[in-house]
Amino acid sequence: MFSSRLFRPAQQLSSHVRRYATEPPKSGNNGLIYGLVGAGALGGGYYYYTSTSPVAQHGSVNESGGHGQPASKTEEQNIPAKTGAGTGVAPSKCFKGGDQGFVSLVLDHVENINHNTKKFRFKLDSEDAVSGLPITSALITKYKGPEMEKPVIRPYTPVSDEDEAGYLDFIIKRYPNGPMSEHLHNMNPGQRLDFKGPIPKYPWSANKHDHIALIAGGTGITPMYQLARGIFKNPEDKTKVTLVFGNVTADDVLLKREFEDLEQQFPQRFRAFYVLDQPPEDWQQGKGFITKDLLKTVIPGPKDGNVKVFVCGPPGMYKAISGPKKSPAEQGELQGYLKELGFTEEQVYKF
Repeated sequence: MFSSRLFRPAQQLSSHVRRYATEPPKSGNNGLIYGLVGAGALGGGYYYYTSTSPVAQHGSVNESGGHGQPASKTEEQNIPAKTGAGTGVAPSKCFKGGDQGFVSLVLDHVENINHNTKKFRFKLDSEDAVSGLPITSALITKYKGPEMEKPVIRPYTPVSDEDEAGYLDFIIKRYPNGPMSEHLHNMNPGQRLDFKGPIPKYPWSANKHDHIALIAGGTGITPMYQLARGIFKNPEDKTKVTLVFGNVTADDVLLKREFEDLEQQFPQRFRAFYVLDQPPEDWQQGKGFITKDLLKTVIPGPKDGNVKVFVCGPPGMYKAISGPKKSPAEQGELQGYLKELGFTEEQVYKF
């Protein structure tokens, strides 16, 4: 069962949450939660910060912010020589780390997701090979245009399963003046891009925490999906997961079908909450931005046992919810809503 204090404000809301722990989710069943939160909270404080455009918090202006901070030199140097553990005859791993260097992969297929986001499939070096990435890790990409003095480097988290053989899938949003995302969106099947990794982030193991909260904005959802998928794929991992996902419009909500599938398969362990800055008229979930009151209502509290909160999104989101990272290699001081709610630095991880 989800913690009894997972949803706090009202007896009616508590009753709804008790049903949440025992029944499969039904279409639109988060409306009551947002209605109760909105009546006393969402109407009052939608601003993440006072000096930045509201759109920025949902990942519309920053290429690197949507996938966490760029890889630091330390992270690149600490790419493990070996990743994962296999028994018997294990498939070959495309990305071995260590001194392997960059691997050139061929773009196989491009799928349009929405007006500024595409899904890219790259073929691995062998049809039988797997990526070699552990959960909560990323790859860095490298591209140097003909007029560039230095190559551009960007980290991206695959959305394909780590055990899928023969290919890697990425969902990437095009940012204005974002050199890597613009290059990717201009690529055609048959062209190549350089990748290196894996870049390890948070070291995950089954049941490391009782309950985790994933707070994401825009394309910051990709490492969250990688973690959630890995948890629910492992029958030994019983971790409960709550997702809070902020976007500008309904079309910007990525991987929604995949999360809905998880919600149907694991109704007692997974729940997703969506917030839109510009919702359609019939939108039944959160409206505006992710607020402290919404987080207080839907994620586990800092004293609800062994909990961990993960944050990934644009700079404005970090500033409001957790405070920014000090550097790509350093988490920095905990600030924002999570600190105000009583979480400690040890309970929060910023991708």
